[in-house]
This record gives sequence, structure tokens and C-alpha cells, in this order.
Amino acid sequence: MDQVATEADRWRLIPPVPAVPARSLGLRAFLRAIRTNALTIWPEAAYTQDFTVRHFLGRMNVLVNAPDAIHRVLVENAENYRRSPASIRILRPITGNGLLLSEGEDWRLQRRTIAPALAPRVMPMLARHIVAVTAERLDVLAQQAAAGPVDLLAALQSLTLEIAGRSLFSLEMAAFGAPLRRLLGEFESLSRPFMLDMLLPPSVPTLRDLRRRRFQARWMGLIEQIMRDRLRAPQPDTPRDLFDLLRAARDPETGVGFSPTQLRDQLATLLLAGHETTALVLFWTLTLLAQDGVEQARVAAEARGVTIEPDGAVEALGGLVRTRAVVSEALRLYPPAFAIVREAIGPDRLGDFELSKHAVVMIAPWVLHRHKSLWRNPATFDPDRFMPEAPAVPRFSYLPFGVGPRVCVGAQFALTEAVVVLGLLLQRFEIGMAETQPVLPVGIVTTQPDRAAEFWLRAVSLREQSSADRIPPG
Repeated sequence: MDQVATEADRWRLIPPVPAVPARSLGLRAFLRAIRTNALTIWPEAAYTQDFTVRHFLGRMNVLVNAPDAIHRVLVENAENYRRSPASIRILRPITGNGLLLSEGEDWRLQRRTIAPALAPRVMPMLARHIVAVTAERLDVLAQQAAAGPVDLLAALQSLTLEIAGRSLFSLEMAAFGAPLRRLLGEFESLSRPFMLDMLLPPSVPTLRDLRRRRFQARWMGLIEQIMRDRLRAPQPDTPRDLFDLLRAARDPETGVGFSPTQLRDQLATLLLAGHETTALVLFWTLTLLAQDGVEQARVAAEARGVTIEPDGAVEALGGLVRTRAVVSEALRLYPPAFAIVREAIGPDRLGDFELSKHAVVMIAPWVLHRHKSLWRNPATFDPDRFMPEAPAVPRFSYLPFGVGPRVCVGAQFALTEAVVVLGLLLQRFEIGMAETQPVLPVGIVTTQPDRAAEFWLRAVSLREQSSADRIPPG
């Protein structure tokens, strides 16, 4: 357990979530849930037990919540586990054979080659893009907000797409933003799993796979077009973006770099993960703060006391302690990757639990982060959990970016971007929900809102920005 309960906990925000089924779903209800909202497939018992077992399509399916067992699957014996066939056939059209889906020696080569391009020493270069783009887009957002409520997720997706475009290619995304968003919207329907996705190996195509392949041709063609535009730009003497770094990257063991196809697949993966998931993290963070005026005031006061400029953005993170804690708590409550699915290559033993060969193992951050034996008051929004003076978060019970050899390689960039953008937003705006209907999370590929939700943003005057004690209406 993390901290000891306090009297103040009774007044903390409890964000609304979809109804949790009282017992395990039957086959028909389960299939409907994974197509419409996978967050509803886990029964109440899953939030209290170490292992929840069901048999589906003749195979053992195990939800694992015991931290030691999670360590066994994702770290200690990770070689015994591979991505499930369903996840491969669903994600390959949009990521290709990049780092996300590659396996074995191919994955090791890619990981060794790409890791230096996202090392901490690169963060100042990437942070400059984050601050410059955000400053530009907040001026546009101010104009939109002056005209009325704003579709917050759409605004954040546009912002993070532009940050991804500048960070990856040093290109403005004006020419590519609309077709990229259109294709991503199309992929949402193609990413909903059906029974044949789980029954058949990826090598056996279904009619739905043929649609996915047509999508892949258009998606990868657009990424290649962006790469061609980038190559026509003047070439600098020193790297200015991830494209330069990845083109120059070499495997430290073999000296081999990425082929054009491999480079395209890496860029497609980074473009997808680098803007869609970060937009969702920011959306859920701001949704929480819009419902908790006192917490919003704390973060805004902190942000307004810090200078966040392109050349000092990484150093400014040291002054955004509460801001980072709020983002971390939002990642706990709304992890973008709500489930990690693996297939056991061979049998294994997870503590006292015997796992059979070919069993499907699921580690669900959505459940794990709300597990009643691991967290105090897990349903509440409580950023204090992640403040420096708080007890350490239990190991292997908080996995917003995964863990082990396949931990998200861009985790530091994503967290830096979320904290910096949130700080810049709250320096300039107060934010609140423009409607009374709650926004509920939906699990498809990521943890998305169930609908487009409108928010009001009130520009803060320079005098108010200098005040550290203003509390917006809650």
C-alpha cells in the first residue's frame, strides 16, 4: 500500500469511470466489450485478486496483478513471452515492423540503434521544439477560446502533432496534419478486435485485414512523403531533430544503420505514439484539473513561478514538481496503454501460479493502478502520491510506460512534453468543463474519451499570472 489515509481524502475528487461488471462476462458480452470498451471486461474481483483466470477460445487467459509475477513476465523471464497474434495483426498496419512489434534479434538491433537518439542528452534539443510550438499554438487557442467553448482533445491533438512533426522532421505539419488525422480516425475503426483476429495467426488474412493493408499502403505512403520533404530541406552540420539522429544512428555492436524501410517504420511508430498518447495524457490531466479547482490553482501557481523558455525548458522541469505529480497521477488513473498482452512461448511459474504453454497473459495498468491491495483509495485523484516527500510507489504496481527491456523508449520525452505543455497552458489559462455530462474513458487501442467534450478556457491577465494565491472556481 502507498500512503496512510487522511481525513482530507474524504473530499478528494473521484473521477467517473465505466461500470465494473459484478462477475466475469460470458463469451458474447466479452466479445462485445472488447470491441466497444475493453475497460469493462474485468470484473470486480480483478481489482482485489493477484490472478484472474478465464478460458477463452480454448486457451488460458490470465490477468496478472501480483508485482512479483509482473516482474517475472516483463523482466526476469521476458524472453518467454511474445506479443499476441491479435495485437500484431491490428498494430502492424500503422507501425510496420518498427520497435513496437519487432521480436528477437531484430528487436534487439533496433533497440540498440534507436535508444541513443532518445537519451537524456537529447532532451534539450527536443524540449526547444516543445516550448516553441506550444507558445505558437497557445496564441491560436486563445483566439478559439475567446469565441466560445473548445473541443479540448482536438486542440491538444493538433498541438502534439505539430510538436511531433517539429521534433521528428523540423517541419510544420500544416500540409500533413489533416491527412494524418483523417487516417488515424480511419484506423480507430480498423483497430477494434474481432473474433477472427484472435482465432487466426497473423499470416492468415481476413477480409478486415485486407482493409488494414489498404490503410497501411496509404499511411506509410504519407510517412514516406514527409520523409521526402524533409530530405529536400537544407542539411545542417549538427542534428536538429530525431530524423537526423535516426538517419545517423548505428548499432553499437555491428555498425549497421536503419534501411529506408526500417527508418520509415520507426518514424511512423514515433509519430503515432509521440502525439496521440501525449494528447490523451494532457486531455485527462486537464479534465481532472477542470473538476478540481483547488488542485488546478496549486499547479497554476507553481507554473506561473517558473520561466519556461526554449533554451531552458529541461532546467525548468526542476521547478514543476507539483505539475509533474499531477501528470503522474493522471497517468495512473488513465494510462494510455491500458493493457499489455503477451503469449507464453513455454510454460512458466509465477510464484505459486502455474502458467501453461501458449497461455495469454494480460497485465492491465488500468486494473493494476486501481488495485485495492496496492493503492490507498485507488479511485481518488490524489497527486500527493507522487510528491517527493511521499512514500515510494510500490515497484511493478505503476506501469504507465511498461517496464523491463520493452519499456517505452520515448517515455522521458513523453513525460517532459506533458509537464512542459501543462505548465505553459496553466500559465495562461484557467480551464473548466463547459458541460455537466461526465466524460468517460473508453479502451480501444488507447484510453480515449467517449465523446468530443467542450471546455472553457479563460485567459489569465498578467496581474493574475503574478499572483500565487488565486483559486479558480471549482
